[in-house]
Amino acid sequence: MTEEALLFETTGAVARLTLNRPEAMNAVNIALLTELDRRLAQLAADDEIRVLIVTGTGPAFCAGADLKEVLASQKAEVGEADFLDRADATLARLRNFPKPVIAALNGVTMAGGLEIAMCADIVIAAESAAIGDAHANFGVYPGAGGAAVLPRLIPQNIAMYLLLTGKTLSAAEMKAYGFVSEVHPDAELSDAAMKLAGQIAAKSPVVLRRMKEVARTSTDKSRDDALLHEQVMLRRHLRSFDLQEGLQAFAEKRAPRFQGR
Repeated sequence: MTEEALLFETTGAVARLTLNRPEAMNAVNIALLTELDRRLAQLAADDEIRVLIVTGTGPAFCAGADLKEVLASQKAEVGEADFLDRADATLARLRNFPKPVIAALNGVTMAGGLEIAMCADIVIAAESAAIGDAHANFGVYPGAGGAAVLPRLIPQNIAMYLLLTGKTLSAAEMKAYGFVSEVHPDAELSDAAMKLAGQIAAKSPVVLRRMKEVARTSTDKSRDDALLHEQVMLRRHLRSFDLQEGLQAFAEKRAPRFQGR
């Protein structure tokens, strides 16, 4: 694996990871998953990076798993297990990434590609993006949230429609169902993603990290437990530099200079 299949760049406090297998509609294989996992670990530990964008090249964001590799792995049980384990570990790392993640869907987003997008905190899409599950079209069972998580993110009847028919919906339709936050002309998606990321990167990294932790775990708790978690986090945050800086900046009518602590 070379990094050609996963492009990496940074602009200020924003990192961008671009799936770069356009000839395979950016389908993921073990090598790509391994490199993605490595980059995610690196970026999570890099205090200079505040926001992550994940996108793709060519006509697809990601069409899911590389079925040619999956088919080949059927002949060797160890290879098949390696793929499943790597996919599970990598998407878990993306799902639990401590900083804000924006998925910019530049085109076809299906199966594992949809599951990657589901790991993001915010999803934006190009007007031409076609979004769906599609596992059922090939007799493949989803393993990274397609059946388990999608019904939590959009109305259950729409999730069932996507799961059972294997059809795709447009970016505008998925925006109406709450999965996509912004839809942009194809040529403007990259700039829109950077603009949004820049706006988020200007906020306090520590408050964003803490809000993300509470928000991401609240749906698995009772309301009382979720509120308790929020109160515990608030009391921890009262000791932060960024809170004091924000209050001081407000009093002095200037932009705050957050340090993420």
